[in-house]
Formats: sequence, C-alpha cells, structure tokens
Amino acid sequence: MGRRPTANPAGAIDPSVVPAAINSDDALRTRGRSTHGKATAELSFENQSLLGTLFGQFDANLVQVENRLNVYIHARGDQVLIEGTEDAVARARDTLMTMYDRLAMGQDLDAGAIESLIAMSNEPTLEGIISGDKNEPPIMIRTRRKTIVPRSATQITYMRSLARDDIIFALGPAGTGKTYLAVAQAVSQLMTGSVQRLILSRPAVEAGEKLGFLPGDMKDKVDPYLRPLYDALYDCMPPEQVERRIESGEIEIAPIAFMRGRTLADAFVILDEAQNTTREQMKMFLTRFGQNSRMVICGDPRQVDIPGGDRMSGLADAVEKLEGVDGFGTIRFGAGDVVRHPIVGRIVEAYEGEG
Repeated sequence: MGRRPTANPAGAIDPSVVPAAINSDDALRTRGRSTHGKATAELSFENQSLLGTLFGQFDANLVQVENRLNVYIHARGDQVLIEGTEDAVARARDTLMTMYDRLAMGQDLDAGAIESLIAMSNEPTLEGIISGDKNEPPIMIRTRRKTIVPRSATQITYMRSLARDDIIFALGPAGTGKTYLAVAQAVSQLMTGSVQRLILSRPAVEAGEKLGFLPGDMKDKVDPYLRPLYDALYDCMPPEQVERRIESGEIEIAPIAFMRGRTLADAFVILDEAQNTTREQMKMFLTRFGQNSRMVICGDPRQVDIPGGDRMSGLADAVEKLEGVDGFGTIRFGAGDVVRHPIVGRIVEAYEGEG
C-alpha cells in the first residue's frame, strides 16, 4: 500500500459524472471524476454510527480494500476519497458501498466477508446482491442466528436454485459454501414450516460404512463422519434447539446406508460428500424423494476416495444422466468461489491445475 493522500480534491469533481447511489433513501452519496485513466471517487455516509465498524479498527478494513485493489483511500469524518485506476476505483467504491449496506441491514462484516465482496466487485451483479433486482427481493437466507447473503457470484445462482429447484447438484471444491448454504436454507424452511423434517446424510467412506470396530453406540460411531453437518447446524440454530429437534426426530443426521427403504416426504434432505457414493447408493438415495421435499447433493468430483475412483462415483454418473432434466438444478463452483482464507483459493487453483 502506498502513501494515502492528504489533500481532498473533491471540489474539482465534475457533477455530470456522479454515479448513482444504491440506497433509495440517500443514506449514502457518491461522486467521482476520471482523467487519463486515473480516477477518483468520493463517498459520503449519512449514518456515522456505522463508520467505526465500516472502517475497522485502525482503518483495517480500508487497508484491506486498498491492498487488494491497489487504490488509495483517505477517510475524514463521513467522507471517503478513493484514488486509483478507473476500474480499481469503481471496484473499491462498489465494495465500500456494499459493506455499508450490509452493516445498515444488521449483517456481520469481517475480513472474510470483505474479501468476498472484493472478489465479487468484478461481477456486474454486486449491487443486486443486497438490494435485489427491481422486481425481485434481496437474495438472502434468514435463520434464527443470522442472515446469510451470497459471498461469491456462483453463490447467488446457488441460493436462487435452493429456493426454486426440487433437486440440486452442488459441485465444487471445499470452502465454496455448498453444504453450509444448503443447511442454512434447510434450517430456514424448517423454521417457517414449509418442511417438517431436516435430514442430513453423507457416506462414511473412510470406514467403508462398516463401523463396528469404532467404540460407542451407533451415534458415537457415525458422528465423526458427520461433524461438518453438525457444525453448520449449530451456526444457523441455537445449540439447545438443535439437540431438542434431533431428539424429537425433526432433525436427523445419519449415514447414507440408513436411507434405504424409506420415502422422504415433507423433508429437506442434504447429501454431503456425494462424490464418495457408488452408483447404486446414489440411485437409492435419489429415489427416496417424496412429496413436498427438496434434495441437495453436494460434492467435489475431484475428491473421489472410493475404490475405482471417478469411474465408480455415483455423483458423476447422476449428473451426467440428470443434468437438464426438469426439476433439477446443477451448480458448479470453482476456485474463485472459495470463501475461506484467500490462500485456500490459491491452493485449490494449484491442485486443479495439475495434469
């Protein structure tokens, strides 16, 4: 990051190039200018009580945007001046505006969320993530513990599919939010009563689903394999509610072998690590689909651990047979959609680039 400017050239800004603010109540105002590839933009935030969180401790959030987009940001009072290339200034402006809107809506803002907003600032739909299109509501999932908004462009498409399609295949590397968003949507629908049960499953492939050698009862045996699903649940619902609903049967977490012979009606059903199912298991699972239900099948086709590899994976086989069939949605995530630490995305890109 270079030196931040101390002068404020706002007085020279041409009002004819003022960009539109995304808030209809004029809580946030912007204006800018461009000269020979260099640009400046000035933002004005009306709700000053949000500025401390917006800027971050010691302006850490502004520094994060500066470093990622190679711009200069100068904050004074409720005014923020951005300088840099035209594209970088536009992206920084959009990122800061969306950060402000998130805070105004009571949503959390941390380094991971900022990193995702910076990544999405290259997408033409960034403003619509919060405000929604003119004829559509904002894209978000509400649970008891938090309101969740998309953190990548593909997550926008995925969240729309979760609310629309009967059966969704979510394909891609770890850290893209496939399972987490599916669990959040399931919890939201359970809370509103649109489904009566939440069923979470995954193959216990590491032990070949032969769990007798592990200590404890059946729950103790399978829990280590299902821990990621519990973690997502506890993040969306108070722990005491999770436990109570598990005891009542409203929430069921079980390996895929336990799905055989059942019809899953009035349920939101999630299969995680689906790349490690066999073709027979996948067919069995999909045919459990019942009335007023929704299924989400999550997996990374590049991480097949079962004997025979990709050739035996039930996920790849099902996607090949069912993609494009009415009622099915297929969402593909890539390394650019990873919303964990930025280095995770670089790791995924490095491994995907092999061969």
